[in-house]
Amino acid sequence: MQELTGQATTASATSGETARGIAPPGFRLPAATRLGRVRFQVAELERSLAYYQQVLGLRLISRTETDAALGAGGATGDDGANTPLVELHARPGAAPVPQAGRLGLYHFAILLPERAALGRFLTHLGSIGARAGMSDHLVSEAIYLRDPDGLGIEVYADRPRSAWRYDGREIVMETLPLNARDLFAAGIGEEWRGMPAGTRIGHVHLHVGDLERAAAFYHAALGLDRTVWSYPGALFLAAGGYHHHLGVNTWAAGAPTAGEADARLLSWEIDLPPEAAAAAAESIAAAGYDVARDGSGWIARDPWGTAVRLVPG
Repeated sequence: MQELTGQATTASATSGETARGIAPPGFRLPAATRLGRVRFQVAELERSLAYYQQVLGLRLISRTETDAALGAGGATGDDGANTPLVELHARPGAAPVPQAGRLGLYHFAILLPERAALGRFLTHLGSIGARAGMSDHLVSEAIYLRDPDGLGIEVYADRPRSAWRYDGREIVMETLPLNARDLFAAGIGEEWRGMPAGTRIGHVHLHVGDLERAAAFYHAALGLDRTVWSYPGALFLAAGGYHHHLGVNTWAAGAPTAGEADARLLSWEIDLPPEAAAAAAESIAAAGYDVARDGSGWIARDPWGTAVRLVPG
């Protein structure tokens, strides 16, 4: 990301957090908003399981012939050890993501609980010879990969909110070279043993066809705040003052939408207090979008067919 214009300031998460960003015109998702599991369609279940376990360090929770669920933590007693973060559904012959991308997933992002864990993960990637991209976003440090089907993955750790910078109401985010040497050093002293307890899905980033149509759905209807809006071709949205739970961009505008025969994101989840989940569903329906019951929650689709599940918890 390019440097945002204007005078940037540093502020703590508690100093005027409600004055940050641009709130939606109606319903607003609460600070308790968190992302839940992400579900993908892949071409070969065994191949994907090998990657998600051996490269990413996720732990297999359950599987059938066509489906599998993976989570973090090394033992049953770990925090969230039996909570799926990633679910895989196999469709043999599913077409890989082309280099130019498709409308739908750009990447999903796994948030590690501390910087040292990201340092250990980087050391692990080096030890197995995995290729990865690396960026410093000011609010976070990130490592980028692609799975065997070409689905984009980010593994990252946040900097403390007290270190985030603001340009007026807008969070300052950039894409700068990562100081890999310093990150390596942060992980020294403990071996990588897989995704640690406390790991979760931090955000999802989507290719969309139009930013204003995306904002109409995710900002005005769903209730996410705009947090970064100056970056060309992209918009970032969140709840509770976070830098982003969702990114949308038009960098693949004109490309086809991921379809039934493609490797793709099937759905992503937002975990909400029960009353907020119901209110979000009502807000989306009131804005003219289709919303359906999905077990104890609701499911809606953005203008390009990407499914988001609202899960009361």
